[in-house]
Amino acid sequence: MGKFSFFSLALLAAQTVFVNGQGSADTEEKTESPVELPKLGVTVSASFPKAEVFGVKLVNGQPTEALLQFSNADPEPVTVTVIGGSLWSIAAPGKPPVNVRNLTATPYGMDVPAGDHITLPYSFATEMHPQDLTLNLAAVISDSKGIMHPITAYNGTVSIVEQDTSIFDPQVLFLYVFLLACSAGSVYFFYTLWIAPYFPQKRKASKGSDRPRKSAGVSSSVDAADQAPATDGTPSTKTYDTEWIPAHHINRPEARKVKSSGGRVKTRA
Repeated sequence: MGKFSFFSLALLAAQTVFVNGQGSADTEEKTESPVELPKLGVTVSASFPKAEVFGVKLVNGQPTEALLQFSNADPEPVTVTVIGGSLWSIAAPGKPPVNVRNLTATPYGMDVPAGDHITLPYSFATEMHPQDLTLNLAAVISDSKGIMHPITAYNGTVSIVEQDTSIFDPQVLFLYVFLLACSAGSVYFFYTLWIAPYFPQKRKASKGSDRPRKSAGVSSSVDAADQAPATDGTPSTKTYDTEWIPAHHINRPEARKVKSSGGRVKTRA
């Protein structure tokens, strides 16, 4: 907590210098300058290897890495204590910049030997609406006497942009499936409501309609078999199934022989 509180105060001093430099020159009220600290022969420069494409772009949801190079021209070594940053609105005439968001403060505690230089990475991420802002990166450096010096490492305009969407993104795939299902449902509803009634519909045959046809076919075959004459004087063999025909239709009663009354006539001698 002690380091973080001290860095907050040091970064506030650096931001005060930044605001005073970006304020309007036409304002009548002048802010008092902060207490002057002993000059430190340390210079800091920042670069963005993966974000400097037609200007610095900060992609939402992706960490942005800045490389800060510290050069120590003093005869005594110095220590890089903390690196942090903040995002500010772009200054307009008559309107000072406004602090939009503070970035993560990262402690280091790295020594920079006299007459030497080191490079330290600093990563941060953003989740904001696409817009143009001013990025301010600052470092707190401790000299050989323990005095803390806030130094601005970068102060420039950056663009907040959204990350490029991929076709294989699960959210994009789910969106495509949902839209496709909605389109298919709309087409089916339109077809059944406006198109299908205009086409002739085929009537389905009832289940009992086949049975009379079969019986008619069997009866016709029975009649044809009964009417077919025998070639050799013997009755023809029936090849159809007679299980479903009633017995009184199959076994017809035979005709009875009637005796004639006048069979023999007696004659008189």
